[in-house]
Amino acid sequence: MNRPLRVLSCVMSTLLLFGAAQAQQALTPAQAELRAIYQELVEINTTDSVGSCTKAVTAMAVHLKSAGYADADMQILAPPGKPQKGNLVLRLKGNGTKRPLLLVAHVDVVEARREDWTRDPFKLVEEGGYFYARGASDNKSNAAIYVANMMAFKRERWVPNRDIILALTCDEEIIPSPTNGVEFLLRNHRELIDAELAFDEGGGGSMDDKGRPEFQGLKVAEKIYQTFEMVATDRGGHSSVPRRDNPIFDIAEGLTRLAAYQWPVTLTPATRAYYEGMSKLAKGEEAENYKGILKEPMDGAALARLLKNDYQRALLSNTCGVTMVNAGHAQNALPQRAVVTANCRILPGNKVADVQATLQKLMGDRVKVMPAHEAVEAPASPMRPDLLAAFSEVNAELFPGVPVLITMSVATQDARFLNKAGIWTYGMSGSFRNSSGTHGLNERMRAAALYEGQAFLGKLIRKVQ
Repeated sequence: MNRPLRVLSCVMSTLLLFGAAQAQQALTPAQAELRAIYQELVEINTTDSVGSCTKAVTAMAVHLKSAGYADADMQILAPPGKPQKGNLVLRLKGNGTKRPLLLVAHVDVVEARREDWTRDPFKLVEEGGYFYARGASDNKSNAAIYVANMMAFKRERWVPNRDIILALTCDEEIIPSPTNGVEFLLRNHRELIDAELAFDEGGGGSMDDKGRPEFQGLKVAEKIYQTFEMVATDRGGHSSVPRRDNPIFDIAEGLTRLAAYQWPVTLTPATRAYYEGMSKLAKGEEAENYKGILKEPMDGAALARLLKNDYQRALLSNTCGVTMVNAGHAQNALPQRAVVTANCRILPGNKVADVQATLQKLMGDRVKVMPAHEAVEAPASPMRPDLLAAFSEVNAELFPGVPVLITMSVATQDARFLNKAGIWTYGMSGSFRNSSGTHGLNERMRAAALYEGQAFLGKLIRKVQ
């Protein structure tokens, strides 16, 4: 390298280091503490294969104790025979005027293979305004935010009108799981987490393709998760004398019908509220499409245009995604068995049995459709005016001009267990996230979103106390 280039390289390196130092100095003490907690939590492996939720929540307990919580204020509880599946429950005592508020965040994450990732998935990397790591977005950000806020509440000696309960839980990412933390706590320690309402994941701010805040979402509903196995069997035989009655053919014919099928379209209270909001935000044909499906009857042309979009179809109807295929036992033998797995996401208010019956009709008489597990059919949360008002007030304070929308999650979170138990649960992050790569490669989250969430959730908890 010649001298001018070496000098330029040194100057650029110095500027980059100075910029990084300035960015770090720009954090408030509360934000710097949150970042350290977040990094520690992210870098503890909590995958099902080799990780430990207990290690993660124990580390969080150390931080909480440093803020003044006593051992009597918290418990770490794990299902029998599963010491690595621990859940932390912490209580900040209020004056008892109101029933408790429960803050829920899972600390387990989906698997991540180092060889597939650009960076080590279990090392927090801050780069280009983003945090990269497995769990950076889902859901160690919310978990760290709740820990940091609970520490701040304790240091201030705040006595709210209601107890504030924090539950850091395990195995949300596995469905079904015999060690799901929320289900375990409800079944065995209901008194520790019983509450009037709960805050969980699943909501959050949306950004447009230019990185500008579009709306802040408050989730009141999520789809029901149900996996089905579709099985065809036969006596098999030698492949040199093939027959037309082949279980793979039977499955294929049924899948062709399933691929062409459009599930009935339904507007739930949550999606109706969402589309009412979007009809005012969107422009042009997009706005007309939203207005069209709100009509009675729906505008068929508007609906047809929306259904071309996979996400819109998931909001408007049940979906059944074919995810796995297993057939045959040898290259030179006719198959005796063919199995296809379909993972369905069902609108709240619809019945799993009805979806199974539809699948059975589509797949035909030679295929047997069976549920792979028992679904949790839970109702949506009621749209509480008091919570919506508090949520909107905090949003207007922090993000003036950004509208609030009611949303439904097309995925499934732990709210299903809580809602079924009568603890109405609302999903939120208070931050704006984009291109998160959740469950995929190189998961990331805007660094600014971490601190947005810290401020938003801290203010909201104080407002609903």
